[in-house]
Amino acid sequence: MAALYTLWMGLILLGALRTPAEAEVSVQPNFQQEKFLGRWFTLGLASNSSWFLEKKAVLSTCLSVLAPTADGGLNLTNTFLRKDQCETRTLLLQPAGHPGCYSYTSVHWGSTNDVRVVETDYESYALLYTSGTKGLGQDFHMATLYSRTQTPTAEVKDKFTAFAKAQGFTEDAIVFLTKMDKCMEGQQ
Repeated sequence: MAALYTLWMGLILLGALRTPAEAEVSVQPNFQQEKFLGRWFTLGLASNSSWFLEKKAVLSTCLSVLAPTADGGLNLTNTFLRKDQCETRTLLLQPAGHPGCYSYTSVHWGSTNDVRVVETDYESYALLYTSGTKGLGQDFHMATLYSRTQTPTAEVKDKFTAFAKAQGFTEDAIVFLTKMDKCMEGQQ
């Protein structure tokens, strides 16, 4: 069971199978971490992970809160619904090169994973790309849509779909998560 919790946390940022497009994934120009902080809702995911493809129909919105650490990194605290209970997990994102690039160590796999803030307007949406390895060196990747509200505009949803497809994800690997009220009380 603990592995499933850890895997869900990882899937918020991660996926499976790196593509050639990964080398072209850029970072938000002039990224400003202080504007990126605060509450986001994880509303869209894209991944080729077999676990993700099996579970995507039952995944729901996740509340993601980013807070600064003393060393310039971020604490990413995710709250999500699992078996009708609210679960909370925190990842430590360490600065990794250019502003908007971070890394963290997967508790489940013991691997270091890279996270990039590819695009954001800071006020309504952010597109993230995560890559790394899992298991016996299997490459993976994931695209994630953050939104400041649980009801993103059609334009933001289209932007995420185009971004995910540009990373090599197929239509069946892209999902918009079910809106969730439980675990989000007082957060909207």
